[in-house]
Amino acid sequence: MKVVTVGQLNRYVRMILERDEKLAEIYISGEISNFTHHYQSGHMYMSLKDENAVVKAVMFRGHASKLLFKPENGMKVIVKARVSLYEAGGTFQIYIEEMQPDGVGALQIAFEQLKKKLSAEGLFDDSRKKPLPPYPMRVGVITSPTGAAVRDIFNVLGRRFPLARVVFCPVLVQGEGAAASVASAIERFNTMGAADVLIVGRGGGSIEDLWAFNEEEVARAVAASAIPIISAVGHETDFTICDFVADLRAPTPSAAAELAVPDQHRLMAAVDTARGRLLNGCRARIEACARDLQLIKNKRCLSAPQYYTEEQAMRLDMITRRFASAAKQSLGVADRRLAATASKLDALSPLKVLGRGYAIGYAADGQVLDSVTRTQVGDTVRLRVTDGTLHCSVNTIEEA
Repeated sequence: MKVVTVGQLNRYVRMILERDEKLAEIYISGEISNFTHHYQSGHMYMSLKDENAVVKAVMFRGHASKLLFKPENGMKVIVKARVSLYEAGGTFQIYIEEMQPDGVGALQIAFEQLKKKLSAEGLFDDSRKKPLPPYPMRVGVITSPTGAAVRDIFNVLGRRFPLARVVFCPVLVQGEGAAASVASAIERFNTMGAADVLIVGRGGGSIEDLWAFNEEEVARAVAASAIPIISAVGHETDFTICDFVADLRAPTPSAAAELAVPDQHRLMAAVDTARGRLLNGCRARIEACARDLQLIKNKRCLSAPQYYTEEQAMRLDMITRRFASAAKQSLGVADRRLAATASKLDALSPLKVLGRGYAIGYAADGQVLDSVTRTQVGDTVRLRVTDGTLHCSVNTIEEA
């Protein structure tokens, strides 16, 4: 009896499985569970299950990087895989090479996933939408150099607003490299400040044809643009991620051109209307001023100015008389007050007292003689009477 190691057993079983041509390329449908995406290695690990069984699965980075959508738990998928055995763990598993959703297409799932992600980041919010300039002098156009879209845009811009200069940047709009081409053009316009408004888009087509405008790279470039962007991808019924992120969505490229610039005929009509209103307003203003001037000319101050000078002279005379009368009255009052005050002062005058027989005595030292103690017998004193002064000698002193 031959004894084998565990490793030999697992290797033998793996060889058997891998030699089976039916198991080398097999399509399996199932529901994803236990999904893990190792971002450093890029490998995806999961299980596929149905109502009866479960099998482990792995999808290496080389194949996983080609997926247009992100696998999620609970998602039903159809995978192309090979069956083998993981020797180190003794695990029976499948190695997935291709994967597609079971039912809804992969592109549609990728579209919904990216839409949900960007919406959660606020890239679709109206608050971040930039208004379009009312009179852009430079209109940037990012689209394919061939096809009806570019011709329609150029025709509409030239017809509606020929004053605007069209700055055209041809890009790939479908296939490999299209998303990078569109995103690079948007960034270049912003770096150079080459336009006041941008039209980004292409003509109609299938979801595969329009897919470049559903790429995250394009969406990020549109969201980061400082120049307002009008998205014009496909027909009216076609919606892309670019439409949701852009500042304005147009149903067609022609409609985008109409939204980007004003209509010269309407502008000219508006100018004509404004000119007419301005002329009518000026005419009415001039007529009103003429009437006011005529009224002023008819006033007496201009037709007979002497009337006003005579009237003012009369007013001056009247004011002068009033002033003289007031001054005279004021002086009379002052005179009476002065006379009354003088009478009071005169009544209090010492001379008035002397006139009634009184006299003022002065001692030898010149001081008023108001006491017998201020003089002595033999002193000479002076007596002031009404009409002069008496020099007297003190013979005796009597105290009261």
